[in-house]
Amino acid sequence: MRTATLGPAERAAALAAMTERELDILVVGGGVVGAGIALDAVTRGLSTALVEARDWASGTSSRSSKLVHGGLRYLEMLDFALVREALKERGLLLERLAPHLVKPVPFLYPLQHKGWERLYAGSGVALYDAMSVSSGHGRGLPVHRHLSRRRALSVAPCLKKDALVGALQYYDAQMDDARFVATLIRTAASYGAEVANRARVTGFLREGERVVGARVQDVETGGAYDIRARQIVNATGVWTDDTQALIGERGQFHVRASKGIHLVVPKDRVHSTTGLILRTEKSVLFVIPWGRHWIIGTTDTDWDLDKAHPAASSADIDYLLEHVNSVLHTPLTRDDVEGVYAGLRPLLAGESDATSKLSREHTVAHPVPGLVVVAGGKYTTYRVMAKDAVDEAVHGLDKRVAACVTEVTPLLGAEGYRARWNARAGIAARAGLHVARIEHLLNRYGSLTEEILDLVAADPALGKPLPAAEDYLKAEIVYSASHEGARHLDDVLTRRTRISIETFDRGTRSARACAELMAPVLGWDAGQVDKEVEHYEKRVEAERESQRQPDDLTADAARLGAPDIVPI
Repeated sequence: MRTATLGPAERAAALAAMTERELDILVVGGGVVGAGIALDAVTRGLSTALVEARDWASGTSSRSSKLVHGGLRYLEMLDFALVREALKERGLLLERLAPHLVKPVPFLYPLQHKGWERLYAGSGVALYDAMSVSSGHGRGLPVHRHLSRRRALSVAPCLKKDALVGALQYYDAQMDDARFVATLIRTAASYGAEVANRARVTGFLREGERVVGARVQDVETGGAYDIRARQIVNATGVWTDDTQALIGERGQFHVRASKGIHLVVPKDRVHSTTGLILRTEKSVLFVIPWGRHWIIGTTDTDWDLDKAHPAASSADIDYLLEHVNSVLHTPLTRDDVEGVYAGLRPLLAGESDATSKLSREHTVAHPVPGLVVVAGGKYTTYRVMAKDAVDEAVHGLDKRVAACVTEVTPLLGAEGYRARWNARAGIAARAGLHVARIEHLLNRYGSLTEEILDLVAADPALGKPLPAAEDYLKAEIVYSASHEGARHLDDVLTRRTRISIETFDRGTRSARACAELMAPVLGWDAGQVDKEVEHYEKRVEAERESQRQPDDLTADAARLGAPDIVPI
């Protein structure tokens, strides 16, 4: 298998190749589900292409809680099938498919009532662990344990003494969601899928009742392409209804958007060796370890405004701070917040008015011949959603098609990851880098770390940290543009890295150095570098302004003050 390089030349070649013949499968949408569908289809031997209107994972799939979990709270809703399915997928990702990207993470659940609550919550967590082990892929995580109040405070000294009478500690898993999607995309491309971001579907091609292709606009150059495919899969998440409207047919189901916001604070603001999970009146609140930071989230509110740039309002931020401060010994303030991000969950519309009660199950439909739609679900079960969507599309192909193999197909970087992790000290010595740098690279790129180190060997200056964002090497910025499909500064600062939420300046101090590293790869002149930096600074200011607004309507208006970038 070749390792796919997604640079500018490869993107142009992919768009050209999509028009040369009728494809078996064209996937619309480059989030986790669309990427998973492309990998599933191409590894069944189907000719496959994927187009994404903006950047990989630029919607929901880069703005999650970054957890790979079974959904402990769904046990309380008696949704055992969903939990069992998600726990199996969690185990597969940890053990086989992406051990370099998906990592165990401990959570502490404070108990506030003596007796009955420990029995009730403990029974739920015990069932959670048992279902994980019974899936055949859950033996890699420690089982839960019961803690006294003294023991709980020793592992989480940040908690108020009167905020708990004891605690439970259990394990789930986490990943960098945008990096995971980029890896999925590259894996699909390595098996032969043609992929292109910033390629927007503007309409569908019809022959009578049947959908036979899509009209695609290259957002970068303005060029237009007619791409023909025997089956098209709509995997556009919260944009599902909008995409369906392009065929002029009423969809069989509708998708509602639920907004969730997250805060990022430095590690030293919350003194704990474990993550926290807290109950709120509406849902649950997580305090999640994230490198040298904590992620605090999330909210769960209906959203019917701009889908591309959901905005966090001042009220959202106050809600999270109020709830997390109810248990913290030293309260957090606005000044502690490094980053804020908002994402939209695609929920299947149901009878309940509360989005927190809508189903996280997914649905696959074939509304018209030639078009399959998949919607709903949750990040952890993306592979199952992809399998179901491709299974449905296969019914419309007049040929025998192999069964799904993604359960046994590791993502790029997984093969050889553990061996390289064991050899990390030697790799560091040979590369002239600190072993902590090699650990950072291995947990972002796995065995593909060698490609980063090749860039450093060719130009030792790339082995230096990026100014004002020293967690990342300059080589990673170049690699984002040359290998991972980054087309703009925003792609790198927001998704290929997490500088936009991990620094108090939101990445503005790194922006110019980052753009200048990208420029030779993408053919930018000084004018385009200036434009990229100016656009990014306006985006950050618009986000900051939105976070000062009192409600969704005013926050949305403020965020839209910074338009999407269009190349010169």
